[in-house]
Amino acid sequence: QVQLVESGGGLVQPGGSLRLSCAASGNIFTIYDMGWYRQAPGKQRELVASITRGGSTNYADSVKGRFTISRDNAKKTVYVQMNSLKPEDTAVYYCNAEIATAWGEGTIDTWGQGAQVTVAS
Repeated sequence: QVQLVESGGGLVQPGGSLRLSCAASGNIFTIYDMGWYRQAPGKQRELVASITRGGSTNYADSVKGRFTISRDNAKKTVYVQMNSLKPEDTAVYYCNAEIATAWGEGTIDTWGQGAQVTVAS
């Protein structure tokens, strides 16, 4: 009943930039925290960056100064601008959001389908 759809992945050379977008749709009352995670082959999924509804942000040490997370609450969309990309940033990037479907109800931990980001020359 709620869905996250990601876009913007692809192949980029080291030092390049990409922007990922993730739009929420469905029966949504409020979206609380939103974030981006990534999973490289053979590794566990890890938090990249998160943002609260009020705009407070948190970043993994490995991406601080290179990635910027932002959101548009009216559009129900979260973004991550990725600059100075490195080969070790190669992974599948997943969008995550805590979504309430009605007043007073608990939240649903919702995930996108994943977007491949490959950094290679």
